[in-house]
Amino acid sequence: MIPFTYERPGSPAEAAAAAAKPGAKLIAGGTNLLDLMKLEIETPVHLVDVNGLALDTIEATGDGGLRIGALVSNTDLAADARVRRDYAVLSRALVSGASGQLRNKATTAGNLLQRTRCPYFYDTAQPCNKRSPGSGCSAIGGMTRQLAIIGASEACIATHPSDMAVALRVLDAEIETLSGEGTTRRIPMAEFHRLPGDTPEIETALNAGNLITAVILPRPVPGRHVYRKVRDRASYAFALVSVAAIIEDGGRGRVALGGVAHKPWRVEAAESELARGARATTARLLEGARPSRDNAFKITLVERTLDAILSDARGAQ
Repeated sequence: MIPFTYERPGSPAEAAAAAAKPGAKLIAGGTNLLDLMKLEIETPVHLVDVNGLALDTIEATGDGGLRIGALVSNTDLAADARVRRDYAVLSRALVSGASGQLRNKATTAGNLLQRTRCPYFYDTAQPCNKRSPGSGCSAIGGMTRQLAIIGASEACIATHPSDMAVALRVLDAEIETLSGEGTTRRIPMAEFHRLPGDTPEIETALNAGNLITAVILPRPVPGRHVYRKVRDRASYAFALVSVAAIIEDGGRGRVALGGVAHKPWRVEAAESELARGARATTARLLEGARPSRDNAFKITLVERTLDAILSDARGAQ
């Protein structure tokens, strides 16, 4: 690990200003960043510790939603009575991720910003455009079982690892940020994570020095909230495929996918097909998919997972 300096700012504004400096990186739980620093994939020269900031509360908003502070732990967010009652898809997504020990440390903002677990990104002996722009993508033509089937590019076929982000996408959350100049903005979850294109190293809509201060949930969406994660083992594994769904009476609803793309994957136009069943919905959701031989099974896996969700929802009506 390379040497670095460290500070603990006293306010969100100070943290954002410090993070805007070249080579600076924000740190909270550190569950992903510290691993990447040990491997010298991330090499910040200055760490800005935000744990002392008052960003760890969950508050009701004036329009009936919730404002979730950036430093709320995954454990506390999943256990909050309001989240479990009104945003159950989010609670279920959170408890399906990582382990209890990691959820105790991982924060809301950090979960959004975690980086891909593509094995070629972690292997510093292999070219990777996300790690070293312009070097090439070793995953293309390599082992692709865990990797993207849609929304990828010739520069990158990695997937985003977050379970929480998939639930936030189906809930139409917004990300509240503060810049080093003191400007605030809200970024719709649909626009927060980027597809790789020619610049897979640019993963979000954040600008340099932007500090996530909160996640804003709109009014609760009625219906049956489901998060189903299919993985290689029962716990402590990233999704091969995950489905976040809110199913209303009559088969209407919302659906977003994890494990298939560089970002949580939702196609609102496909949701009109839910009443027709999983096959029609999957065809619209994954229209234009370009799987490899190793991961073509994900298309069938999405359809079967969604079919199970819809069958359960019909049985509960």
